[in-house]
Amino acid sequence: MPDWLNLAAESFWPMLHAGLTFTIPLTLLAFVLGLSLGFLVALARLYGPKPLQYFVRFYVWLFRGTPLLVQLFLIFYALPSVGITISAFPAAVIGFSLNIGAYSSEIIRATIKSVPVSQWEAAHSIGMSWRQALVRIILPQAARIAVPPLSNTFISLVKDTSLASVITVPEMFLAAQRIAAVTYQPLILYIEAALIYLFFSTILSALQNKLEKHFSRETVTGG
Repeated sequence: MPDWLNLAAESFWPMLHAGLTFTIPLTLLAFVLGLSLGFLVALARLYGPKPLQYFVRFYVWLFRGTPLLVQLFLIFYALPSVGITISAFPAAVIGFSLNIGAYSSEIIRATIKSVPVSQWEAAHSIGMSWRQALVRIILPQAARIAVPPLSNTFISLVKDTSLASVITVPEMFLAAQRIAAVTYQPLILYIEAALIYLFFSTILSALQNKLEKHFSRETVTGG
């Protein structure tokens, strides 16, 4: 077996293990928290009082307008200077969640606004309250529209978690860096890491396609 192939075989499990124990959990946690935050922010921007609208608009402006890498550095490396110390993994979860929350809020806000006003009027005409109309009529329709962009955000997040390596989270890319530092074979190891990321992304893309087809069938059949 060639040396490069032997190295790739030996490093595959350590990198995959780091992906399964850190990259995937970080992605799932950050996405769930970020999506929940984005939903609340979207509702605040659409229906909240003016002071709250100004606050959440500032939050979205701030986190969409600054690099994710800088946000991670501020949370992990800068906050200790003011007495706030957060360990690497929670710092990454916070950073990614706040970033995803800002981006997903715009997706959710746009999809809610895309539902025709006539749907609100129809719901109110049959005696539904604002909350009932939102939960039973508007959000199910908005969710179908939001699936593709939110799925793309999730897939992008899987790749973006490689940035967590800069704040010492032992995820997949940091595992590749550590092996490369010992073996002096960065090309082979970084290509292998890229292929594993590609593998994860391909699986998620296939699931996204199935999810989109499912919602498309529901839309056609009126379910």
